[in-house]
Amino acid sequence: MKLSTKARYAVTAMMDLALHENSKPVTLADISDYQGISLSYLEQLFAKLRKHKLVSGVRGPGGGYRLAKPSTELTIAEIVSAINEKADSDTGEEKRPEVAPEKSSERVKLDEMWDRLSLRLYNFLNNITLSEFVENSTASDADADSGSEESNSFSSGGMQSGGNVAA
Repeated sequence: MKLSTKARYAVTAMMDLALHENSKPVTLADISDYQGISLSYLEQLFAKLRKHKLVSGVRGPGGGYRLAKPSTELTIAEIVSAINEKADSDTGEEKRPEVAPEKSSERVKLDEMWDRLSLRLYNFLNNITLSEFVENSTASDADADSGSEESNSFSSGGMQSGGNVAA
């Protein structure tokens, strides 16, 4: 699992949808304005999110996007995995570069270490729902506004990707 900028933007955009879960659909233009993410980039991200049935589109006046399932049932790992999926990967395995024979056992050990770390990261993110992430982020923002220095379970500061989630 890779926490790319693309994945961070997707989680940020999904947080906007979660915040508006019980109201009208959210347009990509609104998310673009709120988060400072280009509209064409959001379109690419949402194509992947739609493909993985994480969002659904609402057509017509007042249309936009909604979460395809409740934010309490959607994990951060699902979002990151959907965005990081390789379009040209039919096997689901990453292609690894060729390694010289004398370095292959060292490389195998390193690859196994990274695979274990990736699995641990996936398991961690798979235990955080979008709802929990939004609640934690908005609590972190409120703590920062009030000057509180209390830490929380995701103490990395919530939205450090540079975007603010619209309320």
